[in-house]
Amino acid sequence: MATLKISALNIDTQSKDRERNLINIERALENSVSDVILLPEMFTTGFYMDTGAIAEQNMETLLWMKNFAKKKNAAVCGSISVKENSLFFNRCYFVKPSGEFVSYDKRHLFSYSGEQNIYTAGNTRKIVEYNGSRFLLQICYDLRFPVFSRNNNDYDIALYLANWPKQRIEAWNTLLKARAIENQAYIFGVNRIGTDKNGLHYPESTQCFFADGQLVSQRDGSIISAEVSLEKLFEFRKRFCFLADRDSFELNL
Repeated sequence: MATLKISALNIDTQSKDRERNLINIERALENSVSDVILLPEMFTTGFYMDTGAIAEQNMETLLWMKNFAKKKNAAVCGSISVKENSLFFNRCYFVKPSGEFVSYDKRHLFSYSGEQNIYTAGNTRKIVEYNGSRFLLQICYDLRFPVFSRNNNDYDIALYLANWPKQRIEAWNTLLKARAIENQAYIFGVNRIGTDKNGLHYPESTQCFFADGQLVSQRDGSIISAEVSLEKLFEFRKRFCFLADRDSFELNL
């Protein structure tokens, strides 16, 4: 089994400035070669409740992601604010170089910020297959809810796209590692950096953990990458078959 290179971008998201953010992303990744490119939560605008200023309904960014995925010959994954009919969603897109894509609407809305008053929660757990690997799509606050991300032998890599501020960064670091261990999977969390217009600071904290809790990502400038080996993962699961002893339950969404 070949390894898969997954890269995430440390981006200082410019508040509510889609064009500037897309230009910055393209420049930062101009010479990067990866199989999968990860961008943070609401990567075109930053995390805001002002849907009138940031929500898209004409799929402009999705079109950009399709073009960028084709250009880089890599899958591109990130979330944006979307308006669909009269509802708003914090929506993740996983776009393949072919233009095929899978979308996931954030399930756990961040009530501390009032997100649930503006956005509609998703009701479907999404796993996408790409280059022989199975990816679980998750957004930020989802990380705090282990039942939703429980591995039922249906994914190999979980992706968490976030805007997770410094005040609670210890929880981010701890929970990413915990999800890797308890689910015997690669866990890649991508967080934005910089300071937003609400005065919240986001430290560099993008990272990837192996199933044993070991950090496996490396930083090269603004790009954090990890070499993912399914062969190594399957050997680990075979040797330590903890998932076979997991509790059986059904998740009602």
